[in-house]
Amino acid sequence: MSPLRRIGLIGGMSFESTIVYYRLLNEAIRTARGGLSSADLVMHSVDFAPIAQMQSEDRWEDAGRELASAARGLEAAGAQAMLICTNTMHLVADAVAGAISVPLIHVIDETAAALKQAGCRRPLLLATRYTMEQGFYQTHMARHDIEVMVPDAQARKEAHAIIFEELCQGQVLDASRQILLTIIEAAKARGADSVILGCTELGLILDPEALMLPGFDSAVIHVQAAARFALGT
Repeated sequence: MSPLRRIGLIGGMSFESTIVYYRLLNEAIRTARGGLSSADLVMHSVDFAPIAQMQSEDRWEDAGRELASAARGLEAAGAQAMLICTNTMHLVADAVAGAISVPLIHVIDETAAALKQAGCRRPLLLATRYTMEQGFYQTHMARHDIEVMVPDAQARKEAHAIIFEELCQGQVLDASRQILLTIIEAAKARGADSVILGCTELGLILDPEALMLPGFDSAVIHVQAAARFALGT
């Protein structure tokens, strides 16, 4: 078998979801190759606290420089493609991609491809407040002719709190799951035809296969794309 391509992971935002990336990537390679096969990975797991502070203070250029520096280090360590293991920080994806000479596997592009393959064109985006409100997700999806819906202001606030105050800190609560399901139900009534789990922690609390609309877990989709790259398929 040909050598695996090495994947660089920019993680730690939060480490709860980076664990999922690490596990799923290794499982994908083992499934494809069998036996004791596992992924060839290098990771820079950042301290999320200062990054989260930059987010809250709207210091996206500073955050972009931090992630770009991490990406350069991973490329120097032999990474042949790069993943930002969080949806929100794809707001600075251009800064990261511009700092390296290897491909950046973009979570929004990969999620859009999965939606289109399934025939879904009007998804609800569940994510952090930054991802839902900054507009970069909607703009990027529009390039793929996909119209992204977001919840109302109160629901955005609730979803953001569940992500940052619970999921990122290892708490998965049934009451919060019900809040998210109620948000999805309201979006369905407004014409949503699918749901994007657009925060890498949301797969910890929602099963995309068990929702009232077709669900797309962006973290799983992102990992699948990275595994294909690693395998050269």
